[in-house]
This record gives sequence, structure tokens and C-alpha cells, in this order.
Amino acid sequence: MRMNGYQKENIIRLLSTIKEKSPFYAKKFEGIDVASITTQEEFERLPFTDKGDLREAYPLGLAAVPERDIVRIHSSSGTTGTPVVIPYTRRDVEDWAVIFERCYRMAGVTEADRVQITPGYGLWTAGIGFQAGCERLGAMAIPMGPGNTEKQIRMMKDMKSTVITGTSSYALLLAEEIERRGIRDELYLKKGIIGSERWGDKMRQSIADSLGVDFYDIYGLTEIYGPGIGISCDYRNGIHMWDDYVYFEIIDPETGEVLPDGEPGELVITAFRKEGAPLIRYRTHDLTRIIPGDCPCGSRFPRIDIIMGRTDDMVKVKGVNMFPAHFDEAISLMKGATGEYQVMIDHLEGKDIVTLYFETDVPPESRRALEQEMTALIKSRIGVTVVSKAVDLGYLPRSEKKTNRFFDNRY
Repeated sequence: MRMNGYQKENIIRLLSTIKEKSPFYAKKFEGIDVASITTQEEFERLPFTDKGDLREAYPLGLAAVPERDIVRIHSSSGTTGTPVVIPYTRRDVEDWAVIFERCYRMAGVTEADRVQITPGYGLWTAGIGFQAGCERLGAMAIPMGPGNTEKQIRMMKDMKSTVITGTSSYALLLAEEIERRGIRDELYLKKGIIGSERWGDKMRQSIADSLGVDFYDIYGLTEIYGPGIGISCDYRNGIHMWDDYVYFEIIDPETGEVLPDGEPGELVITAFRKEGAPLIRYRTHDLTRIIPGDCPCGSRFPRIDIIMGRTDDMVKVKGVNMFPAHFDEAISLMKGATGEYQVMIDHLEGKDIVTLYFETDVPPESRRALEQEMTALIKSRIGVTVVSKAVDLGYLPRSEKKTNRFFDNRY
């Protein structure tokens, strides 16, 4: 994708002072005259920034402003290792609310809506981002946070919530509980804005049917503001990215080479407007592609495809690289599989064994044929023989946050 004039102007401005303002980038770009960069090609030869770099900067080494100008910090949702701490200035916080409001408007949310916010608050960026955008829009925010499903449903009914926000895992949990109680007709929900993790088409449709809503995929990550840097439109054929705040590239995750539009690879983002921590060529490890051409919705903002997985989600079994997306796609084709699944990889008696558990509403007496069909489908699409096990609806664990569906027990 070509860098537009606005992006180029702001990136050149950022590079002209980055070494003076950021000790982190002064060290990162030591020996590189970044102030002399004037073309996209020169910019795309700069070294990448990765999460490991950010961890080394803990706690406030990423700051590109004096500490007195930092009004907030957020941290990524990972639970292991040194945290990544991202500082925000007042303008960063305001900019984030602006682009989040755009997301709501793209999804058709208006001032008349009531938005139930189920993502977590605190160091994680999600809850507070959803709330700030909602308040800027002028809609009513119902800041529930995660968990307490009983209270979630009561507030949903009593406050007449029209929009639900959260992870796909928690949306599934809520949808199943609402369906179990038979209270869908008592709710006012119209739209769901879902992010934080990949979810397959079948799971998306199942939740949408149970809740009676239209769903929109929202994208973001703590390192780059948080959720809200892009969202799908009514046509649901990709995620529109706010390219007046971020510049993005797709690279070959192994070579680092920038790939042409349309080719899948790893998403790399430059946050050229951020003051607190203006990350340059940050490797997200999210796998997607730039969708060429215009969207039928008429938006001028470019699109990436929905996230297919992460480079660090990849597991190798018998020489084959596998991603959760491969299983999502296969299960979406299988009649009788509802969309929720779990993959267990074990090393037993000298060989790797892949077991796929998938939920189904097919009667137990008919499941053997379904398992054989699933095994054949996975083999044909991924190239690995799995042990398929059909299980009852609700058998697999549900989560109020993100759900881990891949377990590699070999190490």
C-alpha cells in the first residue's frame, strides 16, 4: 500500500525529532540518520520494533515526552514475563476517544443507543476505550466490566441495552445463557461490537442468531492506543483502518520483506500521531492482508482482512505449520459442528498426537460418522491426521475474557 501524503508528512515530522524526544529510539536507531528519510522506500528499510524491545524498556523507557506530560499508562493483557507499559499523553487519550467514536458510528451506533461494556477495566485498554468512545458519541455507557453473568443479563433487560461489546468468548457465554433462559425476546439488543481475539464465521453466526444482533469486528492492541484503530462496516468484508492515525504494512514474517496488497502476512503498524509512545514499524504478530480496492460502503479508509491468527499461535506438527484459523475454516464447513472447539497436541509413545474436540448438537448415536468426516476434512485442508471427538454443547470451557483453543502439551 502506498503511503499517502498526510501519512508521509507526519512520519517525516516524527522521524525528524524522534531521537531527541525518545531515548528508546535514540538507542534503537543509533547510527541511522532517520531525520534524512524522505521516501516510503527509505522508511521501510528501518528496523522493526518488537514486543521484546518494549519489555526491555519497562517501566517508562518508551516515553517520548517528559513524565509530567504522561496522564495515564496502560499495559498489555499478557500474564507472563515483564509487562509492556505504554504511556499516554492528554492528546493520546483524546485521539483514542475520537477514533473509537468513529468505530461506533461505522457500526451504526447513535446517541440514542445504550452500550453495555463487558471488557475489563484497569491496566487493560479495552473497557476504558469502549467507554470513552461511547461518551464522546453521546450514547449511554453501561460500564459493567467482565463477569457476573446474572447481573449482566439483569442490566441488559432493565437498562434496555441496545449494543453489547466484549470478547467473542464472553459474547458466546452470554448468548448461551440467554438462549438457555429463553429470554431473547425480552432484550433490546441490536448490535454487537466484538474484538480481542479471533473467532470463526460459524461461531459469529451462532452468537448473532442467539442474541439477535448484527456483529462488527473491532481491531486494536494496547501498544497502538488499544481497540478502536479499525472496525468492520455493514458489508463485513474486512476491517477499515483509520489511516490518518496509523500507517500499516504487511510483511513476510520470516524475511521481513514488505508484501504487495492482497498477499497474507504479518501486520506492521506505525503510530505516527502518538506522543507518549509513538511506535515505529511495530510488529503486531497478527496475520492478515491488505484488501485491495474500494469497499461498497463508500468509506475512503483502507481495509485489512479479519485477523487470521498470530505468528506466535503457529504450531508445527509432523512438519506442517498449523494455525487456529485453519481449524476455524474447516469447522465452518462442517454441518453439525457448532463452532466451539479445542485442540490438544501431545507427544505419546514417540509420536505427536493431535486431538480435536468440537461441540455438536448431533445425537450421540450419529457422532461416529461426524468424527470420521471431520478427520477427513482436516486432513484434506491442513495435511495432518487428527483424532476427532464430538462433544455435547457446553462441554468445552467458556471464558469471560479470551479463550485459549490450542494447547501444545509436548514441552
